[in-house]
Amino acid sequence: MLSKSSIAALCIAGAMYSGVSSAEAPAPYDATPQLVDAAKKEGKIVFYTATDVLVAEKLATAFEAKYPGIKVQVERAGAERVFQRINQEYGSKIYAADVIETSDAVHFIHFKRSGWLQPAVPSDVAKYWPKEERDADGQYAAYRAHLSVIAYNTKLVKKEDAPKSHADLLDPKWKGKMVKAHPGYSGTIMTGTFALSQALGWGYIEKLGKQRVMQVQSSTEPPKKLAQGERPVMADGNEYNVFLLKESGVPIEPVYATEGTPLVVGNAALLKNAPHPNAARLFYHFMFTKDAQQANSDFGGLRSFHREVKEKPGRTPLAQIKLLIPDAAALESQTETIKKKYEEYFGT
Repeated sequence: MLSKSSIAALCIAGAMYSGVSSAEAPAPYDATPQLVDAAKKEGKIVFYTATDVLVAEKLATAFEAKYPGIKVQVERAGAERVFQRINQEYGSKIYAADVIETSDAVHFIHFKRSGWLQPAVPSDVAKYWPKEERDADGQYAAYRAHLSVIAYNTKLVKKEDAPKSHADLLDPKWKGKMVKAHPGYSGTIMTGTFALSQALGWGYIEKLGKQRVMQVQSSTEPPKKLAQGERPVMADGNEYNVFLLKESGVPIEPVYATEGTPLVVGNAALLKNAPHPNAARLFYHFMFTKDAQQANSDFGGLRSFHREVKEKPGRTPLAQIKLLIPDAAALESQTETIKKKYEEYFGT
């Protein structure tokens, strides 16, 4: 679970996540036999997610094992693509998804303001989550957290030669040797780019754009490119894929930059017009249980807000990492500027 000091730091940003306030949160709910029966009659749930597909499928498989007869359809894409899809569908009164999860906190400010979310408070969220990491009106909660990190292939780069900071990535020796993801596709990278622009200035990102960086879309991709040896260093990408690869024996190592590492909170919510409302409610409850959250941490490499979840040995505790924690409300007004500047600096 996230440490007390880390949660305290998150409170500064988390307090601003809700965007608008409409009504008090509903009472917490459990996975009652009545809810399970109603969910089994519907037999399906459609889950839109920005989490890596293997991690999302692991969650789906665990749910299906616990509740036989209910099939989970995982629809995985980058956070910004998930956001666009929901906007298009709800704008056209197409209601295909039941539960949504992305790595961009701004999305949930927008969804809530648009009236597209169904208030619901799983019992574990009410009991174990810090109040700053759940919407005051019960419309969404922080399903996961992770970092956007630098990393390197240990077969291609010696530890003493590896970058230690964001500034080190500007060294000419890394020109043409880095990979990174795109803020126009990935919520993780959108959040990370905003955090770095706030901490280091746009001048830093402009200089990075001149380093002939290999550009990919999702934050899940740079660790995989690193693992394949296509580039020796990744300028950004998600921490949890680095964990998964490293723990499977791949020669990859994360770097927690001296200037700070962007922390990204991924919220989840029930959609108001869910086509399978009972199955959706049951799945949403399951997502926040200790078992699901512990599996997210152990198998998925994600950080959890559940107080009873324990970090896997060998991973750097969040309390030991200098974090860059952006304000989601401030990010909302800057998304188009970020995309425009990024395209200008990176030519993509």
